[in-house]
Amino acid sequence: AALLAAGAEVPAQIARTVLICAFVAAGLLAYFRLLTKAYSPALAEARLQALQARIRPHFLFNSLNAVLALIRRDPKRAERTLEDLADLFRALMSDSRSLVRLADEISLVERYAAIEQLRLGERLRMSWDLDNAPVDAMLPALVLQPLLENAVYHGVEPGTGTGDVLVRIVRRGKRVHMLIENPWHETGNGHRAGNHMALDNIRERLMLYFDDEARLETRVEGARYQVEIDIPYRSEAA
Repeated sequence: AALLAAGAEVPAQIARTVLICAFVAAGLLAYFRLLTKAYSPALAEARLQALQARIRPHFLFNSLNAVLALIRRDPKRAERTLEDLADLFRALMSDSRSLVRLADEISLVERYAAIEQLRLGERLRMSWDLDNAPVDAMLPALVLQPLLENAVYHGVEPGTGTGDVLVRIVRRGKRVHMLIENPWHETGNGHRAGNHMALDNIRERLMLYFDDEARLETRVEGARYQVEIDIPYRSEAA
C-alpha cells in the first residue's frame, strides 16, 4: 500500500513541477515583452541617428566641391555660397529626432539647388511646382535634399546638354505627395548602385517615422526618372 501511495505521488509531483515551470516560463515571456517595448524606442532612435549620419559625408563632400569650383571663378558668389552652406550645415547638425516643417525642408533644398546651379550653370534647369505645397506638414529632415542630389548626379551630370529637374509637392486630402523628376540615362557604371543606396536609406527613415503609412516609389517614363513619396499629412499643431 505504501508503494502504491508513493507511486501515486510521483505523477502528482511531476504535474506540479510542470505547472510551476509553465508559470515561470509565462512570467519570463511577459518580462521580455515588457523589456522589448521599453527599449524599442531607444533602438529605433539609435537606428535613425545612424541612417541620418550616413547621409552627411556624401552631402558635405559634394557641397564643398561646389564651393571650391566657385572660388576661382567668382569669389563674391563663393562667399554667398559659403553663407548658404553655413545655414545648410546648421540644419544638417540639428536634432534629427523630431520631424521638421515642410517649409524648412523646402528652404533647405532650394539652397542646395542654388549651390548646384552655380556649379553647373546652364547645364541645370530647375522647375519648382510648390504653389499647393502644405508648408506646415511635418516630415523627416533631409528627405528631399538627397533626392535632388541624386537627380543632379545621375540625371544632369552624365548628360551633354541641359538637364531639366522638376520638384513638385502637393497636398491631396490627408496625404502629402512629393515628386522629383530628372533625365534618365541608361548606364552600366556604379552610379545607379549609389542611387539605390540613397533611396533605400530614405525609405527606411520614412518607415521609422510613419511605418507602413509612407510610400516611396521609383519609375522610368520615357527618358525621365521619377521618385515619388507619399506620406500622411500631419501638421505641427496636430
